[in-house]
Amino acid sequence: MKCIRYSAVLSLLGLSLSLTALAKSPQPRLPAITLDVAGVAVEAEVADQPETRRIGMMFRTEMAENEGMLFVMDEPGPASFWMKNTLIPLSIAYINQTGMILEIYEMQANDETAIQSRFSTIFYALEMPGGWFQRQGIKPGSRISGLPPIP
Repeated sequence: MKCIRYSAVLSLLGLSLSLTALAKSPQPRLPAITLDVAGVAVEAEVADQPETRRIGMMFRTEMAENEGMLFVMDEPGPASFWMKNTLIPLSIAYINQTGMILEIYEMQANDETAIQSRFSTIFYALEMPGGWFQRQGIKPGSRISGLPPIP
């Protein structure tokens, strides 16, 4: 009986260590789509499942200038993002159903302060390298085309 308990404890310990290691590495690259962000072509990985949205850009160490991650919400509502375990600064745009950018924020690496949207009609969020929207002259009111349909 002791042998079975010992084996079970070792199995649980191994699973726990595996999950801990997994939680400290970036998720594999997600399928990407091309978006037109106010006239600028962007390759955006699509995070449209709870787990891919939860992990997002965590533990990634680089991001190309015109690459991003698009978060597709299950339903419209307020959005809130933070930078826990995110090693590079990002810019985030909160977007409504029609593809209009409603809000843009700068987010600092490893900052666990939640960036809450002011609007409650957020369908998408697009994370880009820090300062990207400003460098492109993109502001709230700009439009994005090529967005996937809401599930």
